[in-house]
Amino acid sequence: MILEHAILPVTTGREEEFEASMRRALPIIESAPDCFGAEVRRQEEDDSIYLLLVRWSSVAAHKAFRDSDLFEQWRTLTHPFYCDKPEVTHFAEPLGR
Repeated sequence: MILEHAILPVTTGREEEFEASMRRALPIIESAPDCFGAEVRRQEEDDSIYLLLVRWSSVAAHKAFRDSDLFEQWRTLTHPFYCDKPEVTHFAEPLGR
């Protein structure tokens, strides 16, 4: 399993609108094949920055979502609020202890 990590820069003053729209968008991404949950957190230091974390079976599963109709629904609800392009990266399984 991999963890998608996305920094979402929201236009200042549109945070409440974004959060309302994101509440509608999260079930869409979570309904994608091979998605095992998602969450969004607001940064403490800058109210306009959000962190999206999504658990996927693989990077390929995330890419398949991006090529789907579900992604178009996701984009419609989330992308109008960004003031810059989100930074998206993927992380492997946690290190063993």
